[in-house]
Amino acid sequence: QVQLVESGGGLVQAGGSLRLSCAVSGTAFSVSDMGWYRQAPGKQRELVATVSSGGATSYADSVKGRFTISRDNAKNAMYLQMNSLKPEDTGVYYCKAHILPMTRRWSDYWGQGTQVSVSS
Repeated sequence: QVQLVESGGGLVQAGGSLRLSCAVSGTAFSVSDMGWYRQAPGKQRELVATVSSGGATSYADSVKGRFTISRDNAKNAMYLQMNSLKPEDTGVYYCKAHILPMTRRWSDYWGQGTQVSVSS
């Protein structure tokens, strides 16, 4: 069974950095688009950044120039390097991936979420 496993969250002061990781566990025949989302307390989940299987990236305006998304196709893993963190970056960060598993049906999978807290 395919799962997404996240790691790397934590507490950091404003201006600091964190690196999130997301790994695909289980048998995946193919992994297409991947992305990071976040949800702040009392707010809706929002898109942070995406990366295609070919490496094309896109970012929310609020994180452009500070966050960098990347992936390692050989490892079926994705990363989010977060620099110059701000208190408004606080929230639960989720990874999402479009995956073709053994069932041979493309589906979206979500990670369990990892908490990022930025203190001022």
